Amino acid sequence: MYSPETDRPSQRLDEQVHAALARWTRSLSIVSPALALADWALHLSLSPGRRMELAALAHEQATALATYTRDSLLAAWRLPTDAAAPPPPRPDRRFAAPEWQHWPFSGLQQAFVMQEAWWAEATRGVWGVDKHHGDLVAFWARQLLDMGSPANLPWSNPQVLSRTAVEGGMNLLRGWQDWMDDMQRLQTGAPPAGTEGFAAGRNLAMTPGRVVWRNDLMELIQYAPQTATVHAEPLLIVPAWIMKYYILDLAPGSSLIDYLVQQGHTVFAISWKNPGADQRELGMDDYLQLGIAQALSAVNAIVPNRKVHGVGYCLGGTLLAIAAAAMARDGDDRLASLTLFAAQTDFSEPGELGLFIDESQLSLLEAQMQQRGYLRADQMAGAFQMLRSYDLLWSRMVQDYLLGERPTLNALMAWNADATRMPARMHGDYLRQLFLRNDLAEGRYLVGGHAIALSDLQLPTFVVGTETDHVAPWRSVYKLHYLCPAEIRFLLTSGGHNAGIVSPPGQGHRHFRVATAAPGRPYVAPQDWFDNTPVAEGSWWPDWAAWLAERGGARVKPPRLGAKAAPVLGDAPGRYVLER
Repeated sequence: MYSPETDRPSQRLDEQVHAALARWTRSLSIVSPALALADWALHLSLSPGRRMELAALAHEQATALATYTRDSLLAAWRLPTDAAAPPPPRPDRRFAAPEWQHWPFSGLQQAFVMQEAWWAEATRGVWGVDKHHGDLVAFWARQLLDMGSPANLPWSNPQVLSRTAVEGGMNLLRGWQDWMDDMQRLQTGAPPAGTEGFAAGRNLAMTPGRVVWRNDLMELIQYAPQTATVHAEPLLIVPAWIMKYYILDLAPGSSLIDYLVQQGHTVFAISWKNPGADQRELGMDDYLQLGIAQALSAVNAIVPNRKVHGVGYCLGGTLLAIAAAAMARDGDDRLASLTLFAAQTDFSEPGELGLFIDESQLSLLEAQMQQRGYLRADQMAGAFQMLRSYDLLWSRMVQDYLLGERPTLNALMAWNADATRMPARMHGDYLRQLFLRNDLAEGRYLVGGHAIALSDLQLPTFVVGTETDHVAPWRSVYKLHYLCPAEIRFLLTSGGHNAGIVSPPGQGHRHFRVATAAPGRPYVAPQDWFDNTPVAEGSWWPDWAAWLAERGGARVKPPRLGAKAAPVLGDAPGRYVLER
């Protein structure tokens, strides 16, 4: 790990080598999976019983596949046959089309699913294998298998073959043109195709408001009231700095900020600057001081003598929890409540994202960031794509490059393509202190040179987890229950890290579970909570709005936009959100 306090020629040489390796491997460690593979293979070689089980499973699968092949061929020749082998034990979206149910494609599907099942079994239950290493081997085995899936290859995908025959290959020509366009955009740094139709301030981030504070790290936006009276206590939204804030202010009808304003809340939101190399030394403390602390002071100047309801999303929620714990330690009672969207405070079980966070991986990231000064947005995007390789990579490639159907972007997809960079020091602090060492949950995290503890929090807290979150798994988010003694209303909604939060009323196929844990209550494990909490249909926004309304104070005349100590600097969405 680079350290300016021990800067030596040998250290700079190692940094350069690691940075060059990171460029070649797209910032993925080659040592980490190699160590994992060695750990798994050596321990498997010392486990004859496990090898016998895997050999028996392979024989069972081969027999089943041979029987299925025989019966399928006999059926195709209209000869007497036994029933074909049963379908795979679970539905697989990759093979959902009717064309996959006909021979020989049904056989390819069966063979692939069996191969996946064998490797899933082979990479677990081996005595002596480190859990992180076992998870890595399973992950990379799945990635390599996915690359060779018959659904991803033009000569083994019946949908592609049928489309090619019908169109005389024009689908492949369109796919080639789309691929060339994407490669050109990638080389020039241009945004993905289709994003030209979206822009903050034009058809995204449209809720009226004013920028009332600006420093080198963030702008603070105050939104104009839309009701004759408002709740006395305002809201301050702290988004993650890995994303543009306007995911919470998407197109009209899907804007959480606009929804809150319509419910009679005075809403402030931080818009983080997209940092460059000159901001490489900004750390977590700077995000606390220049971000939350200054934003809170500006809100206090505009709405004096009122407590503030803090709302944090993803990393912004983690940062807000840190700030709230530091305020509780110091006797600062300006916060009225906390709301955390998909935000982890305990990182001992971060989910599959933890596969990309170990010392070997961090050495590459830190070497690159030390030279460049920041982490590029596409480096994080690559990791997220691999976590959901079918949804975010392979299915889109098949649709676009093989079927010749360029997907139409929606507002959420356009926002997702508008990612931000992260300063080198901050990202190193975040990964080491929170992900690797779990300092926040274990009482070692320092703010102002002194440790903070989440157990100091007594504020009413509303926590939202999402069922299919690959970034902040809901069971990890749920862990705040045993870290914090305060009243916690925990809500688990359908959807993922982004789509689960952007869940306006009126959308179909939405549901959630919600229950309140009183202060001092006995601990309930997440699976027990899930099994015993009833499902409610629809959007979760009204439930949260009602919770806020109970705590927002009496209705009063709306405050003016800005104040002498926080003057209006321009219209929303401001400057920083437009930076690329």
